[in-house]
Amino acid sequence: MFGNTDKIIFSPQDVDLNQSPVKKAIDEPTYVLGVFNPGMTRLPTGNILLMVRVAESLNQPIVDTTLRIIRKDTSQGYVVDKISASQLNTDDPRKYQLKKYNPVEVYGLTSFSWILPVELSPDGNDIVKVHYDKILEPEQSYQEYGVEDARITKIDDKYFMTTCSVSSERHCTTLYSSNDGLEYDLEGIIMDHQNKDMVLFPRKIDGKYYAMTRPLGNLYFNTPKNSIYNPGPSINLAVSPDLMHWKPLDQPFIRAKKDSLISMKLGGGAPPFETDDGWLILFHGVEKRGSVGIYRTFGALLEKENPQKIKYIDENQPILESKPELVQNIKDKIYLNDVVFTSGVLEHNDSFVIASGELDLCCRMTHIKKEKLVNLYS
Repeated sequence: MFGNTDKIIFSPQDVDLNQSPVKKAIDEPTYVLGVFNPGMTRLPTGNILLMVRVAESLNQPIVDTTLRIIRKDTSQGYVVDKISASQLNTDDPRKYQLKKYNPVEVYGLTSFSWILPVELSPDGNDIVKVHYDKILEPEQSYQEYGVEDARITKIDDKYFMTTCSVSSERHCTTLYSSNDGLEYDLEGIIMDHQNKDMVLFPRKIDGKYYAMTRPLGNLYFNTPKNSIYNPGPSINLAVSPDLMHWKPLDQPFIRAKKDSLISMKLGGGAPPFETDDGWLILFHGVEKRGSVGIYRTFGALLEKENPQKIKYIDENQPILESKPELVQNIKDKIYLNDVVFTSGVLEHNDSFVIASGELDLCCRMTHIKKEKLVNLYS
């Protein structure tokens, strides 16, 4: 759409699986299903850091009539669990549903995710180093099925990274912190069950930390007939005194809208970027189609000292759409269509550098001239 340059910077074949914490622990052949949804920040050196989600799967997930999945046990380490395939609904290639728990919706994942730091040049166009010695893998029982979708915000002189932690205990948002942007310590759970896509604002507003959150569930209530909104997941705002304890604001923020390209659901993308005119936010919106939907990146401009006030938004004008032509060299590995998931934005000279996951397969870097976005949302 608006991209001046677009390229795939990191793909499954770029991962050295011999360095994988899973591969080192289990005696099973595995492969990289995808490397995507990278958190992004700028290091003190000026280089860009991507915290890449690596989704790793067994080469043979199904043997006879049994599905085998990877899990991190706090006492045993990495193990392979077995489930009868006849119990499963596998319409979505990213996950399966266990039918025996119906009508309660219980899912499992077709891959196990861990976080790999990938250092890039200042413009984001070249890989400088892959930091296998600084991999983030599950530490706690609430991360037994993996750590996903990092978002990094630098606040003052410290880096804070939110991730989604997945387990049978809960599906929650966890916080990591770092003094150098490269090595992170787990601080713990900050948003409980099924709250994903949490992104932090890079400074306090009226004495409070702000964040966009996206509560997720399987129960929603019908909107009134004359409403412009559809029921379903929405982006909300929350405030905190200390980044650990969060109070959701009472009013909804951005909701799925009828007669728009964001008719199914939406969620936070890149951490908000402060411009002269307000906070520029890039988020994903999903149009209903098939079991997964069409994921696009949209933008909005928020008032600086009152981010609840949306100055401009267009739910029918995406900033980015999926570009399958970027991955033609590995088209045999494509398992999803129509998905771009933006997770970071930085400045470089006269452009914005945008990091996204492309097709849940690769890391995509897009350069857009600042004036194009600023003029659109000013």
